[in-house]
Amino acid sequence: MTRFITLGLTVALAYSGGLDTSVCIKWLQEKYKADVITVTLDLGQKDNLREIGKRAYLLGARNHYEVDARHEFVTGYVYPAIKANGLYEGKYPLSTALGRPLIAEKLVEVAQKEGADAVAHGCTGKGNDQVRIDVTVRSLDSSLKVIAPVREWNMTRDEEMTYAQNQGIPIKPSKSIYSVDQNLWGRSIESGPLEHPDQEPLPDAFEWATLPEEAPDTPGYLDLEFLEGVPTKVNGQELNPVELIQFVNQLGGSHGVGIIDHMEDRLVGIKSREVYECPAALTIIEAHKDLEKLVLTRNELEFKSSVEREWAWLVYSGLWMEPLRAALDSFIETTQKRVTGKVRLKLYKGNVRVVGRSSKNALYKLELSTYNKGSTFDQRNAVGFIELWGLQARVAAKVAAKVAGMSEGRTAGYQRETPEEIQ
Repeated sequence: MTRFITLGLTVALAYSGGLDTSVCIKWLQEKYKADVITVTLDLGQKDNLREIGKRAYLLGARNHYEVDARHEFVTGYVYPAIKANGLYEGKYPLSTALGRPLIAEKLVEVAQKEGADAVAHGCTGKGNDQVRIDVTVRSLDSSLKVIAPVREWNMTRDEEMTYAQNQGIPIKPSKSIYSVDQNLWGRSIESGPLEHPDQEPLPDAFEWATLPEEAPDTPGYLDLEFLEGVPTKVNGQELNPVELIQFVNQLGGSHGVGIIDHMEDRLVGIKSREVYECPAALTIIEAHKDLEKLVLTRNELEFKSSVEREWAWLVYSGLWMEPLRAALDSFIETTQKRVTGKVRLKLYKGNVRVVGRSSKNALYKLELSTYNKGSTFDQRNAVGFIELWGLQARVAAKVAAKVAGMSEGRTAGYQRETPEEIQ
């Protein structure tokens, strides 16, 4: 809420260097006479952070913080998402959704360090990100006011451009007709022709993934090794968390893997056509899910699938700080103790397919599954198993037949008589 905000505030602003947040600096200075502290996080979006800092000072920021949060983002947010097989509505790997609570956390840290009265961000009133940041900030420090200038001023894009020109804000010519947000875990592409869900995305929308029809004719193979649910090695080589995701993004994208195009239910009630590029996310989650099938029981997998849906919903809807999310993490962590092993994936023309898996914790036992010599499974035991397994079904079928027969018997004694026959 931004009501009853006094003048002369110190405000910590989440600053991307783009038009929206650049306008926010001037707007906060003009409307609230605010001292603005800008905060930019490196989550792997490949922006020129040095230039962003210079731009912030040029626009009048009192101070600027640049935070390399890539490792923390992976270990504290992406890893839990992998363990939870985090896919909102079965499609979206939550890339932007995972980054927002970390941005909010760092924003609060800077605000407290600088003695700020409020924090601000450039989210719109139509999206989910406003909820993710607002809720996380207020959960971490309820004394901080939250200001969302874009939401509050309700300007159109043209009005925003006019305001920027009137304020002397240098506007870089846009390189794209799309609105893009990206971090290590994925790239979100919106606006322009993508607002028409009946139209196929144009090739210029994509940067990470080769179009499947243009991908190599020779398939690529990837060996992923997991330790307690976390990917640690690719093709036998141990990489740090950031490098591993970057490697899989590059390899998967080169084979056309990672393009997502679906209709998404936003938290604010809007049906939205969303297009993403998430090569590493889709590849790693596919491998992780398959490894879980090798080492977890049917009951564990069945129950965990319902936990995963709830986990994805909480993260998507901005409730990273919700105690239930932490409770679900505790259950998920328990299941991951045995999720150690290797998964081999085949990447070809936009598809990723598991073609092999192994684990010291595998519940698959060759001597039980084989139809060849050496089987330890005594097939004669199946007779008694089937007898008991279908017992209730057989009893219920007999009861149902009896009930049906009784119904037929009740109607069988009745005959239709004409008025003439009665007379």
